[in-house]
Amino acid sequence: MLLLIDAGNTNVKFGVSQGDELVARWRVSTNRTSMPDEWWVIINTLAAADKVELNSLDGAVLSSSVPAVTPWLSQMIRDRIGLDPIVVDAMTNMGIQVDIDNPLEVGPDRLVDAAAAFARFGGPTIVLDFGTATTLNVVTRDGRFIGGAIAPDIRAAHDALVGRAARLTSVELVMPANAIGRNTVASMQSGIMFGYLGLVEGLIRRIDAEVGETTTVVATGGFGRLFAEHCPRISIYLPDLTIDGLRLIWERARPT
Repeated sequence: MLLLIDAGNTNVKFGVSQGDELVARWRVSTNRTSMPDEWWVIINTLAAADKVELNSLDGAVLSSSVPAVTPWLSQMIRDRIGLDPIVVDAMTNMGIQVDIDNPLEVGPDRLVDAAAAFARFGGPTIVLDFGTATTLNVVTRDGRFIGGAIAPDIRAAHDALVGRAARLTSVELVMPANAIGRNTVASMQSGIMFGYLGLVEGLIRRIDAEVGETTTVVATGGFGRLFAEHCPRISIYLPDLTIDGLRLIWERARPT
C-alpha cells in the first residue's frame, strides 16, 4: 500500500492506494504550525477509523505547495511510519518534461496534475484545477509541460467583492438561471459565476490558439464538477487526479 499526500494552501489531502485502487481518502485543513507528532495524531486517527493499517505501507509520495509544511510531513513519515518519502519537485521522474523558464518555482501539484492527465489522455491537454488558486496547466502532444495560467480562486473574487462593497453581502456560489439578475443576489451570482465561466472559457480558447490545436480539458478541484456541467470544453471531471498522479509517480520513481 502507498501513502499519497497532497499538501495545498487550504487543505492537505491524504490517500492510501493498493495497486490501482484508492482504498481511503482524507482531507484536513492545512495548519502551517503543526509538528510531526501532531500530523501523526491526525493521520493515525483517520486511518484507525477506516481500519487502514499504516504499518502495512510500502511507500509514500508527498507533493507540497506549502514549504512550511513539507519538512514536518516528511519527518512524520520517516519517524512514525519508517519510510523515506518521495518529495515531488520538477526534478522528479513524472513522465513529462518540464519546459518552462524556471522549473523549480512551479508548484508541484501543477506538475503532478499535468503528469496524471498526460498519462491518461496524452496531449495536448489542459488541466483546469479549481484549488486555492485556479490554474490551467498545459501539456503538449509530445509531453512537455509548458506552463499555463494562474487566476484567483472564485471564492477570493466573491470575498473581495463583498469586502469592498458596503451594500453587498455573501451569496451562495451557484450558477444562476439567467445572466440578467433581477435582484442583488441573482446579479452577484451572475457576475461572479458567469463571469468566472467566461474567464475559464476565454483562457481555454487562447491556449488552444497558442498550442495550435484543440486540447483535452480535464477539470479537478473543488468547483471542478460545477464548472464541468456548464462548460462544454471540459471533457471530464476527476476529483482524485492529484492523488492518482502521485501513485503514478511512485511507479516511476520508487527506489529499486
